[in-house]
Amino acid sequence: MVTVVVIINTLISLLLFYVAWQIWQIKGRIAWITDRLTAYQQCSQNLLSQAPQNLDISQQNIRNLRLGNQSLQLQLQQVRQIVSLLLLGQRLSKRYIRQSHSFGRTKTVPKTRINNSNLSR
Repeated sequence: MVTVVVIINTLISLLLFYVAWQIWQIKGRIAWITDRLTAYQQCSQNLLSQAPQNLDISQQNIRNLRLGNQSLQLQLQQVRQIVSLLLLGQRLSKRYIRQSHSFGRTKTVPKTRINNSNLSR
């Protein structure tokens, strides 16, 4: 009977030792996770502490780009107007050249229409 009690106590001790060892392993994992989370928190804190300044700089850069874009839009509009004026001038000059050539031409009679009777006189 004493032997049975000793064996049961030994089994209980081994079981409790295994549970204690597992708890020790979990404690190490929790400590590692805690360290990682603390490092992540500090990195994010550093990034977020600079966020307002970075946002201000970004907003200023956007304002500058918009101003530059406005002047470029104005220049683009002026270039488009110049190109359309040039195209209008080109069309008008072609029309003028066609009209001036048609006024300066003399009408020629085709050879088939010439009367032989007019030649003999």
